[in-house]
Amino acid sequence: MDLNAAPSAIDGDIWINAGQALLPDAIALRRAIHADPEIGLDCPKTTAKIRAALEGLPLEIHEGPSTTGLMAILRGSTNGRTVLLRGDMDALPLHEDTGLEFGSKTEGAMHACGHDTHVAMLVGAAKALCAERDRLAGTVMFMFQPGEEGYHGARFMIDDGLLADPKPDAAFALHVSPNVPSGIFAGRTGPLLASADVLQIKVRGAGGHAAMPHDALDPIPVACEIVMALQAFITRRISAFDPAVLTIAKIEAGTTNNIIPESALMVGTLRTMSEHTRAKAHEGIKRVVEHVAAAHGAVGELEIIPGFPVTVCDGRITGLAERTAVELFGAEAWRTMPTPMMGAEDFAYVLQQTPGAMAFLGATPEGGDWRTCCSLHSNRMVLDESVMARGVAMHCAMAQAFLNGEAVLGG
Repeated sequence: MDLNAAPSAIDGDIWINAGQALLPDAIALRRAIHADPEIGLDCPKTTAKIRAALEGLPLEIHEGPSTTGLMAILRGSTNGRTVLLRGDMDALPLHEDTGLEFGSKTEGAMHACGHDTHVAMLVGAAKALCAERDRLAGTVMFMFQPGEEGYHGARFMIDDGLLADPKPDAAFALHVSPNVPSGIFAGRTGPLLASADVLQIKVRGAGGHAAMPHDALDPIPVACEIVMALQAFITRRISAFDPAVLTIAKIEAGTTNNIIPESALMVGTLRTMSEHTRAKAHEGIKRVVEHVAAAHGAVGELEIIPGFPVTVCDGRITGLAERTAVELFGAEAWRTMPTPMMGAEDFAYVLQQTPGAMAFLGATPEGGDWRTCCSLHSNRMVLDESVMARGVAMHCAMAQAFLNGEAVLGG
């Protein structure tokens, strides 16, 4: 497939006007989802809201057995390429403290990562593209995905075959951020977000009386030494040009002040920007844990729970996103990120299967400073809802541009 074809014009005014016209509906849907958040792979109420919003549109709806996610497929007026647009739908296990009128009504759950806006923008794009179906030379897949927040929802939908028929030629996703200036799109070629693995480390010693530590084998100082040795390993054995971040976020041991415990448990996260460094870090962490513990006569046990892979953006689709944003909204609408971020995204699974890209959409709340306002995953995070009009237009224009032959896939 030749993706080096000459750029084709997009109907920018149509998509900008559609985004503005659909903004009230997008805000209403976003607020309904925000007030009724669901966590994990099972989000039936959110899926029902999506289905209701898509009712009557010329879409094929497909679902798999593993999640409550759905794939809506729009076939254009003629055959051609296939492009996938994705929006995630799950919330975080977090108490909301925003004071919004439409704040979460579910204790311990909050849309603190903007997934409610992702769904609303994708529904808006589906409506707009369906209304202009005759302009589309190919197929658009709308992927409504649960379980992004650590549940591997994208992988489950892939395993369920929902990306196999049809198989997309390219994929694109937007992620809102209060820490990007409102209305600005930001992205980069190559690694955008890190892999994310969970580390569970257990140090086994021998319990005893705290007043006689020489008669026991205290696992706590051993655990502390392992923490420091791991930091030395990351900074001295991993290249600064292909970095890794390791954080031990929890240490748990003991029951009271005068008892040396049998064991100490540590839990943390490892983030890397390449599979090479990820594998090297896995091997090195295991060596440090086992050998530092052994040096003290204790036993160190490591379990690594694999998380999302590195989110790698294809340069051709990233370039298309930049050109599209600029054509729609002007030269100031796009910023190329100088470095990746150490957050993680399970859209990475889609990008392992299909050339594609993710871009951030700035949504700094009115009166806020994008450099200091509450970030994603904060219990006080709020967003500028008006940017959803741009998100709808961007989805539509990206789909049309790709189906019209822009970008290069092939070999």
